[in-house]
Amino acid sequence: MWRMYLTALMWGFNWTAVKVLLATSSPWTLRAAGLIGGAMLLAAFTRASGQSLAIPRAAWHHVVVAGMLNVACFNLFSTFAQLAMPASRAAILAFTMPFWATLFGWLFLDETVDRRRAVALAIGALGIMILSSAFWAQIAGGHLPLGLVYVMAAAITWAAGTVYLKAHRIAAAPLALATWQVAVAAVAVTLGAVLFETPHFDISTPTLTAAFVYHVIFPQAFAYVLWFGLIQRVSAATASIGTLLVPVVGVIGAMLFLGEQPTAADFGGFALLFIAVQTDQVLRSKPAPA
Repeated sequence: MWRMYLTALMWGFNWTAVKVLLATSSPWTLRAAGLIGGAMLLAAFTRASGQSLAIPRAAWHHVVVAGMLNVACFNLFSTFAQLAMPASRAAILAFTMPFWATLFGWLFLDETVDRRRAVALAIGALGIMILSSAFWAQIAGGHLPLGLVYVMAAAITWAAGTVYLKAHRIAAAPLALATWQVAVAAVAVTLGAVLFETPHFDISTPTLTAAFVYHVIFPQAFAYVLWFGLIQRVSAATASIGTLLVPVVGVIGAMLFLGEQPTAADFGGFALLFIAVQTDQVLRSKPAPA
């Protein structure tokens, strides 16, 4: 469980870091710089630890697909979502991912959704609904906010990548797998930066430098190592349910560093998300009813 909590902590505060960096850097370039830094750090750490970066030749196309879905698409869609809405709301809605992962796991991996996991997902869904209440009026009025489209695309592509990786079980060390997926994403996003925008990247102040260093070292490197190791140990649904803690950390970070103020509904939603994770994780060792 420690992997899940530490990953949630690192990814949660990353929403604040990226929001700060987007004030002075263009989105494609920012993500390209972060992914390049993350891939280099992962490769150096892998070599220093004496582990191999080798990937079986037959598995390379799986690495490319997983890297595009898990890393490139999620990073890009979540970045554009943050340009269109507050960081706290983007973090919350990106983590409808567990519900998509459970659906895809059921459809493509024959993972059973037992009663305990269904209860955990139902509680989590209620928490997400409460936390996304700010968008209800727009949706009821027939408007689909562009930020909402981006953030849902981020959730769906990440869920698809998680299930894809789980389905193909690449015979490689988690460090190697993380390194190459981030590297694949770095190449794709760098190409996009060249094609789709005039690159602009500014970390000239101490705050910006600190945010970028955090963004590279923790969310883009260490967190991916923990995540890819986790999904090799547990089901796609269980791993993804744990990510419901990320928006809790994300909103707390937005409150502390961006001045965004959570409401009573936010705190109620946080409590439900935490209960959902505990329902799945704490009780996972006990036999679940059919």
